[in-house]
Amino acid sequence: MAYTRENFKKDTFILQMLVSRDFKLKYRRSFLGVVWSILNPLLMMMVLAFVFSHVFRFKVENYPVYLILGMTLFNLMTVSTNAGVMSVINAASLIKKIRVNKMIFPLESVLFELVNYALSLVAVVLVMLFYQIVPTLNVLLLPLLLFYMLMFCVGLSLMLSALAVFFRDIIYLWGVAVLAWTYATPIFYSIEGLGPEAGALIKVMMFNPMYHYVTYMRAIFLWGTTPGLKTNLVCLGAGLVSLFIGVLVFKKAERKFILHV
Repeated sequence: MAYTRENFKKDTFILQMLVSRDFKLKYRRSFLGVVWSILNPLLMMMVLAFVFSHVFRFKVENYPVYLILGMTLFNLMTVSTNAGVMSVINAASLIKKIRVNKMIFPLESVLFELVNYALSLVAVVLVMLFYQIVPTLNVLLLPLLLFYMLMFCVGLSLMLSALAVFFRDIIYLWGVAVLAWTYATPIFYSIEGLGPEAGALIKVMMFNPMYHYVTYMRAIFLWGTTPGLKTNLVCLGAGLVSLFIGVLVFKKAERKFILHV
């Protein structure tokens, strides 16, 4: 069946309603409400900055800014995919009652976390102001980076949500995988500061999409540099590959969801 304009309007409306619902539910009965989207990365940054700069003695210039830029972007991937992996299963009652585009649920998980990420950027700006780091015009490339990230996270969420319907172990395995991925990405440390091993690690990092996304973020906010064409092609390619595989897996599996959710 062809995807019509009416289908698009219906899906867009459902997406808006789901994002609005989740946003209200997340901050329900919370005194500070959406302020937590700003406070949480700030508090986490302060704790981690103390641990890694004083206990482990990582020497990185403007380390708190370096840390919060990598931490918040990586967290966008983490929380969106953690929600995405459960999105179809959590929507089981709705899927069984009405005919709905099932891709909406993983997509909504990512879009909802993208809204929260936008709020967390206030914390990033506050830390940059505190350390007197003036952003350059390169920060205007942020929407492009988020477009790459959106494709990457949606692709992962589509694939994981489809697989989790049939193999519930995926939910737990993904949690372990994300934890390992966190330490395999230079969020808390700098590769260049690791000494002789840096060269070999950089070669390995070329196959880590989140390394490229985090480095892109630091380039436009902290270092004031413009990512080159190669960097943009790598980030775009990772997003497209993830999205292609995610859609392929999801489309192949969705007809059997009703039997397993």
